[in-house]
Amino acid sequence: MDNSRRPVGSVERVEGQEPWDRWWYYLTPSPVHRRLGLVCLAVGTQRGRLPVVGPRTLDHHVALIVLSGRGWFSWGGRPPVDVAAPALLWLLPGVEHHYGPSEQGWSEAFADFSGPAVAVYDELGHFDADHPVVPLSSAEPAHLVVKKMAAACHRGGPHMEVEASAAVHELLVTLHRSRADHDPYGNPVLQSLARDACLPLSVPEHARRLSMRVAELRDAVRRSAGCSPKEYVLRIRLNQAKELLAGTDLGVAAVARRVGYDDPGYFTRLFTRRVGVAPSVFREQRSWGPAGR
Repeated sequence: MDNSRRPVGSVERVEGQEPWDRWWYYLTPSPVHRRLGLVCLAVGTQRGRLPVVGPRTLDHHVALIVLSGRGWFSWGGRPPVDVAAPALLWLLPGVEHHYGPSEQGWSEAFADFSGPAVAVYDELGHFDADHPVVPLSSAEPAHLVVKKMAAACHRGGPHMEVEASAAVHELLVTLHRSRADHDPYGNPVLQSLARDACLPLSVPEHARRLSMRVAELRDAVRRSAGCSPKEYVLRIRLNQAKELLAGTDLGVAAVARRVGYDDPGYFTRLFTRRVGVAPSVFREQRSWGPAGR
């Protein structure tokens, strides 16, 4: 059977052979697929007393999700650290890694991926080269995405690479949400910034309202939202401005004041630069028109 079409499910264990079960798929995206910005290179799961991996270095990213069991992980020549499920191990390109399960073994799922969009996820805080071992609150959501990727590969067909690559985006978002340090009820720092975004407050003033130093606020927002507090507030203001322009008859100056800008000219220039069209044009493009009213 073609290795790229292994069945989804455990491989039958034969006495005297490897003491683990596994399935996997390998993909070879075309140059056209790579223009999508993010492509899936491999996906699979393994369980049991798996052999030690490495030391080795890869030229692409791998999300290795430890579903159950324990083991150890070393990267960049550092001493090994303990790993306990549920956990995520980031295998980063150009960084030597070395890992393995305990004597009892572990269960893992993995996805290999590459593409220029990876740099964007890095900028947004999804990867941390200094902390590639990430405890998860649950591995099940990510495992379900891996199964979705495997199902796309199992079906095959001309859209297999597109479906698998689209699922990589979903996997990265799911893993970020599944971090053990992620508050399922929302980050209180981000909630506070969102609540007060349209008030005429500077970043230091936001920090004081949160009883934080500016540096602490910046670090907290960078970890959670992958951007600066100023950028996070700006995005909220622009989103609310779009809703007001599309859903009300307020003039541009009134919309500007509603979202925190006393100078409508500055607001118009800022909106145009970030959105690509002026506020009045944005409103016209979303108008129902006489026939739609």
